[in-house]
Amino acid sequence: MKFRNLVIAGLFATGGAQADPFAGADVEAGEFIHADQCVACHTEKFGGPDGSNAYTRADRRVTSPDSLLQQLTACTTVLNLGLFPEDERDIAAYLNKHYYKFE
Repeated sequence: MKFRNLVIAGLFATGGAQADPFAGADVEAGEFIHADQCVACHTEKFGGPDGSNAYTRADRRVTSPDSLLQQLTACTTVLNLGLFPEDERDIAAYLNKHYYKFE
């Protein structure tokens, strides 16, 4: 019973805090992988000096942390990039930090 009360109290204590949707991901690794695997294609397809128009355009597909991960998985699969889920999460953390700002 005490454990249950502690869990409930913990949930209330953190209820107002905003969590990082990609906590534990390596933003620096994501930046490197993004530069190596994503920028050339995104620059060609969407423009911008670093392909960032893909992330900042008004009609962007990504509207949530989950849709960001889904889009990264789709790119990895369709383009046969050979990225691991951890790599995709690192890229997501990088993109979120610099463009999306999901909480």
